[in-house]
Amino acid sequence: MSKSTGRSLYKGVCERFELVSLRMNLDPDVKRILNQPKNELIINFPVLMDDGTHRLFKGYRIQHNNLLGPYKGGIRFSNGVNLDETKGLAMLMTLKCALVKIPYGGAKGGIKFAPYEHSEAENMRITRRFTVALGPNIGPYYDIPAPDMGTTAQIMDWMMDTYQNITSRKSDSIAVVTGKSIDCGGSEGRSSATGYGAIYCLEKWADKQGMALDGATFSIQGFGKVGSHAAIKFSELGGRLVAVNDHSATIVDPDGIDVKKLTEYVIAHGKIHGFAPDLETEADSFYDLPVDVMILAAMENTVHKGNAGRIQAKCIVEGANGPITPDGEVILHKNKISIIPDILANSGGVIVSYYEWVQNRNSDYLIAEEIDLKLRRKIGAAYEQVERVAENEKLDMRTAAYYEALRHLEAVYKKRGIWP
Repeated sequence: MSKSTGRSLYKGVCERFELVSLRMNLDPDVKRILNQPKNELIINFPVLMDDGTHRLFKGYRIQHNNLLGPYKGGIRFSNGVNLDETKGLAMLMTLKCALVKIPYGGAKGGIKFAPYEHSEAENMRITRRFTVALGPNIGPYYDIPAPDMGTTAQIMDWMMDTYQNITSRKSDSIAVVTGKSIDCGGSEGRSSATGYGAIYCLEKWADKQGMALDGATFSIQGFGKVGSHAAIKFSELGGRLVAVNDHSATIVDPDGIDVKKLTEYVIAHGKIHGFAPDLETEADSFYDLPVDVMILAAMENTVHKGNAGRIQAKCIVEGANGPITPDGEVILHKNKISIIPDILANSGGVIVSYYEWVQNRNSDYLIAEEIDLKLRRKIGAAYEQVERVAENEKLDMRTAAYYEALRHLEAVYKKRGIWP
């Protein structure tokens, strides 16, 4: 995985927002509102450790905009969590929900710590204490967290249980978070939704290009919840994984990496290092491999002006949020590499989160096949609309995606008015 560029994710998102708002002549009042998050919550809270001491943790919840519905966005547990990153991710969530036309606003949150350095009991106490600290700032009709980097269905189960124990609203409190385990009210298909959705977008792109995915080569950066499921779905279509990269190693095999075995190994060990020692190579060589498709499913800012010129893919799919910096994107466009942007490519997670939320509120249950069909149709329709905007306005796909999202937000503001 690429070392951090030190570039601000929030600054990059704002730069793109500024360019698109000028291109489409976005209403100045709407632009002013969307330029800043509505609420910024920073929490310092103590937690009892296993050794009897107390440690202070710093948590964040950024609520960017709720014009279209309740705030919605993931919770990260990582040493890299900070205010700037969280603001950028929250803004992307506002655009993402607007783009795919689901009734949510945008938010993001997290705690600055590494969960793998703590016991399960400590992680549970950290999660519960953070949920209590958030208090009335979350709720099934106000702000609905979900899993993200470093968090799991178990974390969501603990958050939901804690919320149920501190709120007076019991009947619908199960819907306070999405991404829960199936046993605790989660939805079928939620864990695979982001990765599968990215490949459904790729299918649309390939159809337009007249390119067969059966036999296509691909590489993946990041093999967690998003990358592993994207690899599974792509391999089912006949794709051949020839390179994979994460924080621990880079593995290259032109003959193809067994996706099923790699997935099982990562579930057991939490990293790809050690899966195929003889095939491990220099981490940075990941960007030099000629492939049909590169899937970026790790972190933000991993592709930048320092390595973008080395990429030899026909298409890049952004399974992660903000993995390509603006200066890196300029180089990719110059080299005629297609990009399926993050707010479209990785929207499958929030789409299926919406279906989970609806099921919880209605005491309903949808089988996996129903969820997958809904996901495919929803993200497919969004892709086709972005493609139409790109063709009609002569824009690249990211600019077209921002354009469509902002057009929707602007239209709603104009119809509703800006109170008071």
